[in-house]
Amino acid sequence: MTLLNDLTGAPPGTTTRALLLRLSTIGAVLAGSVGAFAYAGGWLSPATLTPAHVIDRFEQVNGPHPGFRRNHAKGLCVAGRFVANGAGARLSKANVFAANRVTPVEGRVALAGGQPYAADALATVRSLALRFRLPGGEEWRTGMNNIPVFPVRTPEAFYEQLLAAKPDPATGKPDPERLKSFFANHPKSAKAAALIKARTITSGFADSTFWGLNAFRFVAADGSATPVRWAFVPEMQATPETAARSAMTDKNYLFDDLIAQLRHGPRRWQLIATLGQPSDATDDATLPWPAGRETVDTGTLTLTNAVPEEAGNCRDINFDPLVLPDGIAPSDDPLLSARSAAYSRSFTRRAGEAKSASAVSEMTTQGAGL
Repeated sequence: MTLLNDLTGAPPGTTTRALLLRLSTIGAVLAGSVGAFAYAGGWLSPATLTPAHVIDRFEQVNGPHPGFRRNHAKGLCVAGRFVANGAGARLSKANVFAANRVTPVEGRVALAGGQPYAADALATVRSLALRFRLPGGEEWRTGMNNIPVFPVRTPEAFYEQLLAAKPDPATGKPDPERLKSFFANHPKSAKAAALIKARTITSGFADSTFWGLNAFRFVAADGSATPVRWAFVPEMQATPETAARSAMTDKNYLFDDLIAQLRHGPRRWQLIATLGQPSDATDDATLPWPAGRETVDTGTLTLTNAVPEEAGNCRDINFDPLVLPDGIAPSDDPLLSARSAAYSRSFTRRAGEAKSASAVSEMTTQGAGL
């Protein structure tokens, strides 16, 4: 039985080919952003490559850091609520979109990569992961990044890019020749990298837009399905980041800024769903959908609190993108099941390891007055 059969419960012989498990990052585009993206997984064959092998490779690239996530290792817990305005209810029967529904939210802001004590930097991709607690025990978990497209289309390319973007110990940067070779073999990734590099990097978490990147399907009460991509768009006006700010001596300046902002008041984002058309790719996260697609503002995310990671809070949540409520379904994007499989392996591994304090610690939060 293949690993895919094992995970899906399908009997032997029901698949004609197995998926290749690959894992990678976009350090090729942004120096210092190795590990910049959520995990991916799939299967070539159980004897060749498994989720465990992939996590081993992540550790090989980033070094051993027991107890921490293998990607997005440096983070801070946040909490708040989502209030739906009712506009999403025509698209999805999920309770989270019912008019005036208030849904408790807990989550995590983080920096990409497997280095839990790395200094905050201009180039590092930022992430926002959320867990929505819906009525009846349902949950919706989602992980997003401040980049408009994903750097690779397939698990195969993801794994190859991890190797291509591995920093040279002598320079701290990827080997340019390896990157050149990778992009030559993956022209879609080259185009995605250009879009990522061209984006405006804002001054912090609070004024960043966080994109879901993968396509999903909203399923309405009548059974109709609509392809969607979502993004959390900040209420706060975006201010471009500067090299001078990212060179500050405060190594946690992005997190310290968010903590200080939340001390003075909540920060808000609108959950914007972009509706796809039949011609729009749902299985290729490197391709942006055409400008002008219909968008729907479904409600407001309000973050009110931030605390260091510790037992029982966001540190111990697996933000698996396939934990979905009735009314939201996965698309045919191969990276979704891949991410889910590798997230699970990483979670299981770190759960059995001794824990160390995060770089975003009590000292940081106390210094911000929390």
